[in-house]
Amino acid sequence: MVGDIVARDGAAFEAQMLGVAIVIYLAATALSVVVTASGRARQHVTLGLVAIALTFHTIAIAYRWTRLGHGPYVDMFEILSSNVWSLHLAALVVFLSLPRLQPALAATLPPLAVLTIWMWLTPAKDTLHPVTYATIWLPIHVTLGKFFLGLVTPATGLGIIVIGRRALGITLPSLPDSETLETYIYRLLLIAAVFQSLMLIAGAAWAQNAWSRYWAWDPLESWAFVTWTGSLLFLHMRPRSTARPMLSAAFSLLIFGLAFYTFFGVPFISTSPHKGAI
Repeated sequence: MVGDIVARDGAAFEAQMLGVAIVIYLAATALSVVVTASGRARQHVTLGLVAIALTFHTIAIAYRWTRLGHGPYVDMFEILSSNVWSLHLAALVVFLSLPRLQPALAATLPPLAVLTIWMWLTPAKDTLHPVTYATIWLPIHVTLGKFFLGLVTPATGLGIIVIGRRALGITLPSLPDSETLETYIYRLLLIAAVFQSLMLIAGAAWAQNAWSRYWAWDPLESWAFVTWTGSLLFLHMRPRSTARPMLSAAFSLLIFGLAFYTFFGVPFISTSPHKGAI
């Protein structure tokens, strides 16, 4: 009886912390668009709001982790929550490190707002830790995946800016020219491809530990391979391209789209043991 009351109180506290984080995330997204539209280069307040939201979200995740005894990667709510956290953290680190690119937050945060709202609408249930998840390779695999997607996301924001300039005539003088943005897109996708490759290796090690096979071409593995192939195709084509800004921008969106489907789409439709979310 006492345990049930404690669990309910703990879940309520976790929900409160997460609710505050969601409101601040969405406020930061709206502010980023307003600041960039006004022509200002720096987004100090936006980044400050993201940092505050991350603080509340970290408390919610840590409380859930302590309460349930496992990391946030078992069901769809936990996958969404941990990715909302990690992608906002990646955006914060990247744009603090590259202040001249901060106006691109206006194109980077809106896709994360979609994930944030999706997380908010997804029921938060207490989960048990599956036996196949009891291996060191799973958190390594998950962490590498978050580094990969965390680098692809700001690259995609820059890609949206490049395409917007070309297709819609948007100038955004507070940002560097498209050739300079392309260089940053390339560097981010290059490093992302390294983490993506390591993610697949760690995932194969986990699969061997969990199901006694390294690779079985189940839906999640197949789409992860397609996404990885897209990254390698970009790295192969880019040195030979005569229109690098548009090529890099298009591939940033393609890789993000493939990764988004792999991370958040396949778990809904897959019926294999390796379905990503249970």
